[in-house]
Amino acid sequence: MKNNKPDAELLWKRLEDDLVPRLGLNLTERVVYAHLLRHSRLAGQRQLRFSIPCFARSVHLSDQTTRQAVRSLAAKGALRLVDRTQAGHLAEVFLPEEIHAAPPERPVPVCLARRLRSGDFEEMDFLQVSSRRETIHVRERGQCFYCLRRFTMRGRVLDHVVPLARGGSNSYRNLVSCCVECNSQKGETAAEDFLRTLYRLRRITSAELEARLRALEALAAGQLRPILAPPAVVIRKQRES
Repeated sequence: MKNNKPDAELLWKRLEDDLVPRLGLNLTERVVYAHLLRHSRLAGQRQLRFSIPCFARSVHLSDQTTRQAVRSLAAKGALRLVDRTQAGHLAEVFLPEEIHAAPPERPVPVCLARRLRSGDFEEMDFLQVSSRRETIHVRERGQCFYCLRRFTMRGRVLDHVVPLARGGSNSYRNLVSCCVECNSQKGETAAEDFLRTLYRLRRITSAELEARLRALEALAAGQLRPILAPPAVVIRKQRES
């Protein structure tokens, strides 16, 4: 689809001065979005077809990191994934002025609104603070994120979906509650590949595999946002586990 080319200098000013703070784009998302803009709207096209491996090489990122950034940008309204096939993704890329707001997230309890206004939820470290670690465990409802096995408090750990060594973070989008066995076996393996290994080992069914892969997508898109509960609630959840 043809489209008039925007003014590159003005576009970059809007990107840095308006869009980045408005959507809370991190460095990876900025790199991916800028690359998409360059090869779509600045080339006179609204849509762009690309494969994640080729895209990742062009921006010098890992496949998983690139995939997460694309999903996050889609969740924030910076682009729309029109189609996805084995040949790659077809995305419609929006200009900063076309992005009115990020999609609404899960409602936050009124009693927590004041706390969340004082800090950026997306920038919170969910590994270093014990109460935040507990919210990740509560989100998974006592089940291993990968194999779905139920466990007790002593048999659970937090796992980085994208290992720190590969650019992962302590964001709620990158931490899951899982059993010790899965945490040990996964290591630095990509989460999608590890899930397929569990399927080959018959630890999960084909339906569970598809559901877990969809859960990974939802996690990366920020749709599995934990609820920051008051300390008393966290303590009660710990006792119930």
